[in-house]
Amino acid sequence: MNNNDLADTVAGAAGISKADARSIVDAVFAAIGDAAARGEEIALNGFGKFKVKDSPEREGRNPKTGEAMTIKASKKLSFIAAKAVKDKLNG
Repeated sequence: MNNNDLADTVAGAAGISKADARSIVDAVFAAIGDAAARGEEIALNGFGKFKVKDSPEREGRNPKTGEAMTIKASKKLSFIAAKAVKDKLNG
């Protein structure tokens, strides 16, 4: 499923136009991205949580040459599914 498919589903469920649904879908994802950029946890009841995790600087290897290199510290966005979603996935 991509953004357009999700917007089509939302439009059908809410009885609104596809263009309005696409605007809503885009706004939701923009709000999640903005909150994550601020380091906030995004908790969506019944769906799950998005959390920002720090990945520290570490040593790695260049896969082509095998040469040692330093991999910069970064932030990653992780998702933890809610129990309701896990139950749907597992029957």
